[in-house]
Amino acid sequence: MSQFRRVMLALTAALSLAAPVHAGKLAIVIDDFGYRPHQENQVIALPAQVSVAVLPNAPHAREMALKAHQAGHEVLIHLPMAPISKQPLEKDTLRPDMSSAEIERIIRSAVQKVPGAVGMNNHMGSAMTSSLFGMQKVMQTLENYNLLYFLDSVTIGSTQATRAAAGTGIKVVRRNIFLDDKQDEAEVRHQFDRAIAFARRHGHTIAIGHPHPVTVRVLQQQLYRLPPDIQLVRPSDLLNEPQLGTAAPGTAPPPPATTPRNPFRGGAKLCSSKQPLQPVPVTRFFEVLSDSFSQSSLVSYFQNQWRGWGRALNNAPRQSENQTLPKRS
Repeated sequence: MSQFRRVMLALTAALSLAAPVHAGKLAIVIDDFGYRPHQENQVIALPAQVSVAVLPNAPHAREMALKAHQAGHEVLIHLPMAPISKQPLEKDTLRPDMSSAEIERIIRSAVQKVPGAVGMNNHMGSAMTSSLFGMQKVMQTLENYNLLYFLDSVTIGSTQATRAAAGTGIKVVRRNIFLDDKQDEAEVRHQFDRAIAFARRHGHTIAIGHPHPVTVRVLQQQLYRLPPDIQLVRPSDLLNEPQLGTAAPGTAPPPPATTPRNPFRGGAKLCSSKQPLQPVPVTRFFEVLSDSFSQSSLVSYFQNQWRGWGRALNNAPRQSENQTLPKRS
């Protein structure tokens, strides 16, 4: 019996050495599909775990979505959403002030134009994703379609996507790394290494890139020589993983919380005033009145007009909120 146990232990040790132990999962999504078929075909030639996000109103949207789906890639709808910055909006850009019916119309149209899509992520969208009410309308609409998840591109830190999905069947995953904010090969390699380090530290990461020639070139080189402890996965493989922020790898996690102080203990000392109350100046009345007026619906309407949200223009999309898209081909 002891000899049998020794053989089994040796066999187990050999198998553990032969099979790589994955320390981290890496998901990569390439946005802005539908404008540059040449580069996008090169992305489709990459491993099938690389996912693609298709702009529904791009001239080659349906063609590239079908190609990617048939090649085994996971397809997302890359839906334009309103940014905070003042700039022309694309056709069918989601805005926080839209009605549920208008949002439903736009999403229904996008689903029809991007066949095979199983998820959605935002194109730009700092204004839309930071609106809880606006994103709740989006999540409630997504439940009507065969979309499993929303990938939050995190174009603003105050995004409300996760909160908005509460109570719906839509899962939310978050982008952790942007690969190509700078279209420089050394910088893209650096960001790719950051994504690997993030996955090792936190268990998984989602990196977003675009079909720039330099990004495609780096992925062609790096994806086929991933470290043995890194597993390339699809975003849908991470739906049940705890979602993380976008902090750089190596940053220390916050210290564990100590026992919270009882806010009712010593209340008399905390609330007692050692100084006599100061009189409130009459100008404070006008300050409060001004703040109330600035948040009124009328002022909000004129702000939207100034930002250009009153008219959606069908212009060439932007990569992220600080990048321009190459010329159409």
